[in-house]
Amino acid sequence: MARVVIEAGRAERHYWLDLWKYRELFYFLSWRDILVRYKQTVIGVLWAVIRPLLTSLIMAYIFGRLARMSEPGDPPYLIIVFAAMLPWQFFSTALSEASNSLMLNANMISKIYFPRLIMPASSVIVALVDFLISLGILAAMMLWFHIMPTWRIFAIVPFTLLAFMAAFGAGVWFAALNVEYRDFRYVLPFVLQIGQYVSSVFFKTSVVPTKVLPVYCLNPMVGVIDGFRWAVGVPGSFNPESLIDSILIVFLISAGGIWYFRKTERAFADVI
Repeated sequence: MARVVIEAGRAERHYWLDLWKYRELFYFLSWRDILVRYKQTVIGVLWAVIRPLLTSLIMAYIFGRLARMSEPGDPPYLIIVFAAMLPWQFFSTALSEASNSLMLNANMISKIYFPRLIMPASSVIVALVDFLISLGILAAMMLWFHIMPTWRIFAIVPFTLLAFMAAFGAGVWFAALNVEYRDFRYVLPFVLQIGQYVSSVFFKTSVVPTKVLPVYCLNPMVGVIDGFRWAVGVPGSFNPESLIDSILIVFLISAGGIWYFRKTERAFADVI
């Protein structure tokens, strides 16, 4: 006959082991959100392609043709913008979904126990699927413009991981804050909208004045975006300073986000 042992403090000490034990719930939530994301839409997963592509086309025309920010030796400006739009779209979508994940699953949180970190993590996975679909468009663009990839194209993998950790770290911060302070669900879209224009998505980091560059590089997505452009062959886009800053900032955001999430997690069921 099986025995149930109630041990004080067990949930805290075995929390990280519970993440592995509840991995099937993580798979279920991720797959459920992927299926529901484009349910009852006419073009389905093509929305993952249309949104960044249309934005890139418009901004490439504005910044490349009208503002004439293209430099000699650069690939087509559409490549420059789209290579930056992909990681930014992944980051912004993942952050938005992760920040709302607890509120959207309030019934589960108030009824059963499981490690709550599973929810924001599964939301980031859903955004990652959209990102991987959009990568195919980037490959098609490179073929269309006769841009041959080099060994640097493989650097997309670690830069994607860096964007993943940035979205997850910030996502758990906002998810926990959103439970207690509902104002954050209105603040975050505004922050992301402004962030799109201050993260070198539509222009190269090289145009940023030198005296403000150290502060500008504190934005963790600057290093990720520069890395993506470097990987697809945009000259002069690799900036070691922005990359080092991005790694350090992402580490601090992730560590701080997980710490704050764990600190407030016990009260989620009561507050939500």
